[in-house]
Amino acid sequence: MIKLKGVRIGDLEIKVPIIQGGMGIGISLWRLAGAVAAQGGVGVISAAQPGFLKENFGKEPLKANLEALAENIRKAKEISNGGVIGVNIMRVCRNYDQYVQCCVESGADVIISGAGLPLELPELLKNTKVKFAPIVSSLRAIQLMFKRWDKKFGRVSDFVVIEGPKAGGHLGFTPEEAENLTNEEYDQEVVKIVEYVNSFEEKYGHIPVFFAGGVYDRADIDHYISLGCSGVQMATRFVATEECDAADAYKEAYINAKKEDVMIVKSPVGLPGRAIRNTFTKEREAGRQPVEKCFGCIENCDPATTHYCISRALMEAAVGEKENSLLFCGENVWRVDKITTVKEIFDELNGNS
Repeated sequence: MIKLKGVRIGDLEIKVPIIQGGMGIGISLWRLAGAVAAQGGVGVISAAQPGFLKENFGKEPLKANLEALAENIRKAKEISNGGVIGVNIMRVCRNYDQYVQCCVESGADVIISGAGLPLELPELLKNTKVKFAPIVSSLRAIQLMFKRWDKKFGRVSDFVVIEGPKAGGHLGFTPEEAENLTNEEYDQEVVKIVEYVNSFEEKYGHIPVFFAGGVYDRADIDHYISLGCSGVQMATRFVATEECDAADAYKEAYINAKKEDVMIVKSPVGLPGRAIRNTFTKEREAGRQPVEKCFGCIENCDPATTHYCISRALMEAAVGEKENSLLFCGENVWRVDKITTVKEIFDELNGNS
């Protein structure tokens, strides 16, 4: 097997063109991100409530989160062997600008931002070395952002992440598209997005495109590279590793999941999501769970009317509650059958084994 070709994002060298997707709450923190970066990929910390285990989280969630995010970036960098550390920040989160500033001050190398259009991100990162990418699922979305950024800031993003309909967590598709759109059908959109991004190369230089959503093995990686992508983003594959920050019970839920257990759920974020069917998802299909405490995490969330608290549901999952929680996952979760290590995954995908 031929080794994967590295890629440059500005002055950053990505030795293995694999980004580990950000997974919150508490699934991808410093241990996982640092381990992935040490293998030559891009390790990504989730900025979704990273301080949920800190003592002051209940009274001062924003303060706790910013403290924890800074700590996680620092710790990930310490074990990364000089590798690239990124942070995933959902655009719909409240205090978005403060999370971005925390990343800048704490030494993050890249910011990846989805769940909304991060239109102001070039301004927030002005005069910094931090690279950034939007997560997009349609040609229309990247056209809107690139045209806006090119005109207003005289720049575009440093790289782009395309997220397809088979991804885990929040999705940029309708529930019907997420359920029924095939990889083969979506490949056409991937090619269009890559071609559009490449049209800016003459003005801004090479802009790498990474594909995310259902990527599991080397055949998947080779396929998306054949469509013009520079690499891929993978998340679900890294959960059942020794280094993943999630509780062992969360990892076991992945190992035990069957194909028929994967479902599309409605999220308070305002987007559909993909998760493992359990008691919680069955009860949410039947009715609303009143919000007892609001953590002020999402801009458009109204605790008086939302179907449930997304933070509480994900926090319960992160600490090992398998039934009364939201277990986000990618479509290929059923293929995960054992606990492994980040190194073993990289060896397999990069032809080292």
